[in-house]
Amino acid sequence: MRAQNTRRTPIRATRRAMLTSLLALAACGPISLGGGTPRVDVNAPVTVALLVPAGSSTPGDDILASNLENAARLAVSDLSGVQLDLRVYSTQGDPSVAAQVAAQAVSEGARIILGPVRSAEASAVGSAGAASDVNVLSFSNNPAVAGNNVFVLGLTPDNAARRILGYANANSRGRVMIIGERTTAGELMMAAVNRAASETGAQIVATETYEFSQQGIVSALPTLASTARSSGAQSILFTADSAGALPVLAQLLPDNRIAPPQFQFMGVTQWNVPPATLQLRGLQEGWFTLPDPTITGQFDSRYESAYGSAPHPIAGLAYDGIAAIGALLGSGSPDALSRASLVQGSGFVGVNGVFRLLPDGTNQRGLAVATIRDNAVVILDPAPRSFAGAGL
Repeated sequence: MRAQNTRRTPIRATRRAMLTSLLALAACGPISLGGGTPRVDVNAPVTVALLVPAGSSTPGDDILASNLENAARLAVSDLSGVQLDLRVYSTQGDPSVAAQVAAQAVSEGARIILGPVRSAEASAVGSAGAASDVNVLSFSNNPAVAGNNVFVLGLTPDNAARRILGYANANSRGRVMIIGERTTAGELMMAAVNRAASETGAQIVATETYEFSQQGIVSALPTLASTARSSGAQSILFTADSAGALPVLAQLLPDNRIAPPQFQFMGVTQWNVPPATLQLRGLQEGWFTLPDPTITGQFDSRYESAYGSAPHPIAGLAYDGIAAIGALLGSGSPDALSRASLVQGSGFVGVNGVFRLLPDGTNQRGLAVATIRDNAVVILDPAPRSFAGAGL
């Protein structure tokens, strides 16, 4: 079940120093301790289990698994004064297998579990670790699986929605119409936007949905355009991403005279992924969120130098998890991996920027607000580099 160590190529010292220096203060402030997690001996290597989807029948999962392990080992190599015994287990992308290897990892001494990727696996792993009070830092971005001993490290829709609606409201674009798809993902996104509106002061003045197909969008277009004109909306927020309906909406709405400057287009997905999205005429001057591009750029460069290829888009979550674990162990407390320690309010610094884990198992991430101008990303409001207060 256990994967072999990944070989690493030599890394240029200067590039390594840049990222190591950036992450040296991975814990951004005081660490509160205490909780029900198994205590650790910080004077000996602490066992961390990394669960990856190697062996899955889903195309691309083996590459994803390799990228997550590479990023985790890169983070381990950057730790100073902390001893980690990183053990890698393959879940095969199967919740039942994930539960089995999680139980195996705990029996072999794991004090915390990093991964797995998908929400169904994360739930199964959480149940397997609960009896031993072992916390799980999953790579999922689904808030529905967060809670008890399971935390999600992924960029949740609530993060993006809070950031973009807060920015819109502060810039006189807070009357928002949502355009969402009739899918499970679309419904989750719309729910996140509505929650964020109540937290940011933005006002949802209309919501319209479409069947998730090109014909469904075309059929809904007259209603979408009519509602936009009659609702008094200042902004139109899309839940779709570049792999879904976003390119079609970005073309057809302007063709129906629903376009800037009357309506500010904005989204809760990353419009710079894939880069071809930046060429879409209808998204020029639109607003979206993304992690701190300076920090993510340094990680991408460091990873490519080490492994010869660009990292998978979520590989950095494995680095973030190890950085947080290392920072907590650096406190020297035997309770360093307790639930109370994980939710310390000042958060951590990772390769996706600052983040903190919240008591409900979700997370808060510092995001930048960007636009697309002349087919390139332009930052309108930089990502914060620290958090104030105790969290949401």
